[in-house]
Amino acid sequence: MLARKINPILVCLLLLVSLQVSGQKSKAEIEKEKQENLKRINEAQKILKETATEKTASLGQLQAINHQIGIRKELIQSINQEVSMINSEIRDLTIVTQSLESDLNQLKEEYADMIYNAYKANMGFGQLTFLFSASTFNQLFLRLKYLEQYATARQRQVQQIEKVAEALNGQKSSLLAKKEEQSHLLDSKIKENKNLLGLKTKQDKLIQDLSKREKELKRELTDRQRSIQQLDKLLAEIIQKEIKKSNEGKESKSNTIALTAEGAVLSSSFEENKNKLPWPVTSGFVSEKFGKHPHPVLKNITVENQGVDIQTQKDATVHAVFSGKVATTAFVPGMNSVVIIQHGDYYTLYAKLKTVNVKKGQVIQAKQSLGSVYTNKDGISELQFQVWKNNVKLDPEKWLYKK
Repeated sequence: MLARKINPILVCLLLLVSLQVSGQKSKAEIEKEKQENLKRINEAQKILKETATEKTASLGQLQAINHQIGIRKELIQSINQEVSMINSEIRDLTIVTQSLESDLNQLKEEYADMIYNAYKANMGFGQLTFLFSASTFNQLFLRLKYLEQYATARQRQVQQIEKVAEALNGQKSSLLAKKEEQSHLLDSKIKENKNLLGLKTKQDKLIQDLSKREKELKRELTDRQRSIQQLDKLLAEIIQKEIKKSNEGKESKSNTIALTAEGAVLSSSFEENKNKLPWPVTSGFVSEKFGKHPHPVLKNITVENQGVDIQTQKDATVHAVFSGKVATTAFVPGMNSVVIIQHGDYYTLYAKLKTVNVKKGQVIQAKQSLGSVYTNKDGISELQFQVWKNNVKLDPEKWLYKK
């Protein structure tokens, strides 16, 4: 009877443990994601602080705030997932705790019944009196055997009660810890929602201020497009010269670079590192993505980016994302100093540099310093980064590792 009572408890305990073990990886992943978002928020705050030193509203400030809002939303989502998981664990712990309490009460009742029944069976006599009141030796032996069995059963019942009581205390402690964890998470969620609301207020004000400078923003956009065209022309000419040079003396001409054995190895290695390339700056975020998208302030205006803009900290060092050879260094109005590196039939372009410490023709290694990023009049430190294969522009975000 006792064994049947304990089995459901053990089943519940095993079920809870299995649920916790199976959910542990997901919980660990959520926690890791949360910590990464907190790190990104800290990084973005430093960048936003630098942009906020200028009183004039700028697109850079707006992009920094938009980025912060995006991270805060991700963080709140991670907290919500964690709260949901904690709630589930609390429900499981509550079920097991209630089950243990019920079984403990049942065991105590059975123990009380055992003592009472033994007392009735002994007719209220003490053990010695009960033994020696036997009328025959056989009856004495049976009574002695009965008392031994009773003592063993009683001892087992006491041990069972102790085990269940210990398990119950453990579950109550776990339940209390989970409720405290839940409380901390809910406090954290309230705090992050307040931060998000504050950022959205700043975002609205910035958009209003920038909307009043429509003519200036359109002029800046025109200047940027002109600078991008000059960058395109610069890189396209370099690639075209390389295509012509590599195809010299060959009967069939190609529109792509004819690679040497060494160049083919380098190109193949570059391609194998898609989604794994290091970022050209240590800290920062993509402030403007690749391709066409609506202007963040100007209505009905579409902008096109040939690469990505990465907003970073002042004087940040710019690194090569892969080994290769410097194809050229140049100065482009609106894009400042530019470095272009060849990796077989791939090219990476780094623009908006303040200083350059490499030269044309120089062979460089991955993560080698190319110079430092330029900070504009609005206090925005932003790198323009592009990836090309022959004459085709590629989305750089698909080549860099995901932060």
